[in-house]
Amino acid sequence: MSINASHFRSHSKIFDFRWTNGIFSTYQKGGIFMFKIKKIKAREVLDSRGNPTVEVDLTTKSCCAKAIVPSGASTGIHEALELRDNDKTRYSGKGVLKAVSNVNKIIAKRLIGLDCRKQREIDNILIELDGTENKSKLGANAILGVSMAVCKAGAVCSDKHLYEYIQKLSNSKKAMLPIPQMNVINSGKHAGIENDIQEHIIAPIGFRSFKDALRAGVETYNALKGILKKKYGAKAILLGDEGGFAPPIADVDERLELLLKAVDESGYRGKIKL
Repeated sequence: MSINASHFRSHSKIFDFRWTNGIFSTYQKGGIFMFKIKKIKAREVLDSRGNPTVEVDLTTKSCCAKAIVPSGASTGIHEALELRDNDKTRYSGKGVLKAVSNVNKIIAKRLIGLDCRKQREIDNILIELDGTENKSKLGANAILGVSMAVCKAGAVCSDKHLYEYIQKLSNSKKAMLPIPQMNVINSGKHAGIENDIQEHIIAPIGFRSFKDALRAGVETYNALKGILKKKYGAKAILLGDEGGFAPPIADVDERLELLLKAVDESGYRGKIKL
């Protein structure tokens, strides 16, 4: 959404107000945007699980953007390193003050004055600043927070919705909505069970529109809820970390059979895959 308000005059120049992607900005008429990064500020915040993560504010002369780094419950050994403080007196060692400090004291100094639209250039600078294979020096959470904030600011300064701007950055010829994938049964670390299949996902692939695919997925999710509750009781529809059910079913094949039954009851056999 883009809303243009009335103009105002300052030093004989005309400016516009604009509200894009939930961010307020001003720009000088005639297309002269104020692109240069003026300030970058990171802080420690809490994510949806109540764990610390990194939030980054980025300001140019015409707008400000904010990004919060997502954090998973489980990570693979080859994933980029999410830098934690390991100070057991704070958040059980999960604090991210080191990553925050790396943004404020190292990354910000290097990026001030750069054009926020130069996403690839800035991302390469971040990689070079870190200099490690798995982002362990500055922290992937520090690097990603800044990169996301740069991307959001670039979208505003380019007068584009974020998805349009990312399409441009990726050189995609056509923007389209993806097929929704829904994690309907949680297990593994998402449900407090070690060494188990972590996500049981349904994919409504046989639909012509995202709206219809989403509806079919939701209807199947609700059908599964009814099946689980009827067979195993109310405890079977308690939710895991990612909103899927966490039933007390040890056998994976049995879980998959229940998913197929939910698909059939919803009337979407052949249109929803596991």
